[in-house]
Amino acid sequence: MHCVSSKHSVMMVSFCQGALLLSLAAAMAVYADMNVDCGPDFVMLLWTESRPQFKFFALPKDWYATIYDPVFKTYSLGDLQFNIGLMNDDFSGPAESTRFPLGSIIPIMASVVQETHQPLLLLLEECVAATTPELYPESTMYPIISNQGCLLESLSSRSKFEPRQKSSEIRLSLQTFTFAMGEEVFIHCKLLAWDPNGLDSTKKACHFVEGHGWELLDNLAQSNLCDCCESKCKSRRQRSVASEKYGMVQKAVIGPFTITDVYS
Repeated sequence: MHCVSSKHSVMMVSFCQGALLLSLAAAMAVYADMNVDCGPDFVMLLWTESRPQFKFFALPKDWYATIYDPVFKTYSLGDLQFNIGLMNDDFSGPAESTRFPLGSIIPIMASVVQETHQPLLLLLEECVAATTPELYPESTMYPIISNQGCLLESLSSRSKFEPRQKSSEIRLSLQTFTFAMGEEVFIHCKLLAWDPNGLDSTKKACHFVEGHGWELLDNLAQSNLCDCCESKCKSRRQRSVASEKYGMVQKAVIGPFTITDVYS
């Protein structure tokens, strides 16, 4: 039996594999030589017994093979739209897999789309890993970001916030950690859309840089706002009316994904 494959999309692979199995069974039953030709919208079988035989299968217009569905989610709050998801290595598109070896980097990106608002600054106020898509009192959790914007994982790993491309987007390179190995993992976050001019010790994005200490993502000169990251962060000033009306918090969940042992 031979298989001749013309140009076709990746989604054709599963269908062609099924056709191959069926054709193999048929060929064995009649001791025939068989060819399978897979096109973008058809599968054609040709077998030779006493004379050539053709069978043409047209694919349904709405047919598609089961392929990886990127883990990227959208949440709406008022006239704001929040997005968060796993990305590929250079943040140019969705992740191609949901399995990450221990010690590797998980690229995460969140953004907020504002139609009528003035420009907003997006912050990750809090993130925890858990083994459930919803958090319960008995849930086992692993803190990643806490204390209102402090990336705790950066203290002991290569985890860090990446330089911003725009204020309404935030990128996180999270190094995988020892938690629920081989199980489904979900990351629960609080996204905060805030006035870009209203940063303080409770509205910030801070990560720890070895040899430098805690640094503020958006303005190194104001890194003193991160001094509280290893204690308790409290606002040193009252929120202005202007800042208050721009502050909107949205809960979001990333996952599931799996952290695997490097030797598995």
